[in-house]
Order: sequence, then C-alpha cells, then structure tokens
Amino acid sequence: MIKRINCLLLLWFLTIAHSVKAHDIVEIVKKSKSSVVGIGVHDPLRSPRSVLHGTGFVVADGRHIITNHHVIDNKLDPKSKQRRVVFAGEGSRPRVYEATVVEIDELHDLALLRINTTMKPFKLAKPELIPDGSEVIFTGFPIGQILGFYPVTHRGIIAAATPVIIPSSHSSQLDISTVKRLRDPYFVYQMDATAYPGNSGSAVYHSVSGEVVAVINKVFVKTTKEAVLSDPSGITYAIPVKYVRELLDKAGVKLK
Repeated sequence: MIKRINCLLLLWFLTIAHSVKAHDIVEIVKKSKSSVVGIGVHDPLRSPRSVLHGTGFVVADGRHIITNHHVIDNKLDPKSKQRRVVFAGEGSRPRVYEATVVEIDELHDLALLRINTTMKPFKLAKPELIPDGSEVIFTGFPIGQILGFYPVTHRGIIAAATPVIIPSSHSSQLDISTVKRLRDPYFVYQMDATAYPGNSGSAVYHSVSGEVVAVINKVFVKTTKEAVLSDPSGITYAIPVKYVRELLDKAGVKLK
C-alpha cells in the first residue's frame, strides 16, 4: 500500500513538474515573439512589393537587429526604389521599417541592422558555450510570407558544439571561403531540431532563461560542413552568441 502511494506521489510530482515547465516555455515564447522580425526587401514598383529573405531579432537598445549576413547580402537595384526593410508584428499586414546595414561579420555570417523605431530587445546570454543537452527554442519564418507573417517556434536541444569546418577530402573541393575558415576555425552548435531556409537569422534562446545563446544558420555553415556529403543531413547549425556580442562591440553598440 505504501509503495503504491509513493508511486502515485512520484507520478503526480512528475506531472506537475512537466506542466510547470511547459507553462514556462509558453510564457517565454509569448514574450519572445515580439522581438522576432522578418528581413527582406520592399519595392513599390514590383509585385509582390515585399519579399522576405530571412529572420532577425531585436537586440541592445531596441533599434538594432541581428541576422545572417547571407540574408542581406543581395544587392539592391540602384535604378529602382528598393529598400531593405524589417517586418514586425504578424498577420497579412506587418509593420514595415526601413533598415540600414551598420556592420557585418562575413566570417561568422552575421549582420547588424538599425531601424528608426524602438522594439522590445532580446537579452543575450553570456559568451561561453552552453552544455550539450541544453534545451533551446527558436522562432522565425520557415516558410516565408506564403501564409502571411506568422512566426513559427521550434524546440530542441544542443546536440554538440563542433568546429565549423570539416576538411575536404581533396584540395579541389577547397574554395577561398573554405580556406579562410580552415585558417581560423571556430565552434558552432549542432541542434536536433529542424530549421528551414527562412529560419536563417533566427534567435536560438534558452528554454528556461529566454536568453539568446545562438543564431540559426541554415545555409552558410551547412554548406561548409556538408560540402563533401552526397546525401546532406538534416542537422541544424547555429552561430554562438559570443560572435553577436563581438559584432555589437565592434559597432560600438552597448548592451543594457
């Protein structure tokens, strides 16, 4: 009888603990979504007028946005009225703010933008790598604007921290960018969660603290690490927040 009661108490405790944790994640995602933005281009003379290229997130004073460099690397047509913009809110008619590129970090595929309004910023975690197995969340726009601007959230864990570059089996597979990263390798996170191209630039934030620990990189890192694979994996990669902090410091942007 006592053994049965103890089992029931344990089951009750685990159920309550799971419910509390689930509730915490719901609240963290709810608070974080307002700091997630879309990154793209607006052209009043073309159809569609607005094109989403990736995801970004608000940092520092609320006027600065972090995203991947490859998301904003496309050149604007000087003969048109194209503007680089940030999409905020959600639904079929998001708010649109013109964005200026402040600083870039090609090596770590990061970019810093500035907008002329203030939004709620994410808090950044400390620069140290977090342990394998840590539960994380990321929110972004994995299918672009097909169904409107509705941010989507995924959950997973940090599977490993590994070097960004896996040496190619033959020298002919080494391009200039690969050689550069071979000379200056750095660690990135591998995650057991599925991200899609539109997620590039999404904040990866801790499921307990809500602090940003990394930035999703769906294209740049994957191409580097899986260039020699005939059947690329579905692994998602992310750039540690350490390099976001360094980019902000380089641009002279202070964190609160």
